[in-house]
Amino acid sequence: MTTTLRPSGPLQRTAGGARSRPYEIRVNSRPVGALLIASDTPFGPTVGEIRDLDVEEGDRRRGRATVAALAAEEVLRGWGCRRVRVTVPADSEGGLCMARALGYAEYSRNMAKDLPAEPPVLPEGVLGRPMTDAEYEVWHAGAVDAYAANWSSRGMSEEAARAKSVADHESRLPRGPATPGATFVVLEADGAPVGHVWLAPRGEGSYVYDIAVGAEHRGRGHGRHLMLLAERSALAEGHRLLALQVFTDNTPALRLYQSLDYRPTHFNFAKDLL
Repeated sequence: MTTTLRPSGPLQRTAGGARSRPYEIRVNSRPVGALLIASDTPFGPTVGEIRDLDVEEGDRRRGRATVAALAAEEVLRGWGCRRVRVTVPADSEGGLCMARALGYAEYSRNMAKDLPAEPPVLPEGVLGRPMTDAEYEVWHAGAVDAYAANWSSRGMSEEAARAKSVADHESRLPRGPATPGATFVVLEADGAPVGHVWLAPRGEGSYVYDIAVGAEHRGRGHGRHLMLLAERSALAEGHRLLALQVFTDNTPALRLYQSLDYRPTHFNFAKDLL
């Protein structure tokens, strides 16, 4: 029996070269699943994604998804893509095994924690306070630069990375620190500011968009203290879920979140198309 992809909708194209198209997964003429192939990623049309790949229960564990993923890679090669990304739910054992078997490497993961009813206690000498307007101006300039540098270090052109950083900050913070729902907290230790965290509502809870400890204050547990402040802030907003994303090459941050009982919700993989 032959597993193939068949378009289930028209090819969508943009002036910038991005494309997307839905496909059915078929065994001979029988539909058994679906997926979406796209090259509309922030990295431009040379980076594609395989999205929403799903095979019906009765046809799983027969290699249908693997063949469909390989066929999707061929479509992306035909579109001129040189890299492909996939996101796999953490509870999809089959999806995780397939991604690794096909040579995908994890580059980041989404994590979340169900918060307790009572806010965590901060150690003596440590406290959180709102970020001042003057501190926000300094933070914003540095955050735009750092976010752009992060994207460019992962393959995006410097021009595109800068444009994305500016646009993302403008869309998430249209009124700066007065943006409804946005919370900026500065961590002080023994009276000196040592770091900050920015969180805001997202989905069913709060989401950490930015967290950092000053270079000269690292290695003293302040990252943990900032996460405790973030949890306290989320609870103050009535949220019992706190989520974030971490790049897997950031080993200290990943270990911190794991030690605080954050669980993976999605794994993000990529591989080069040779």
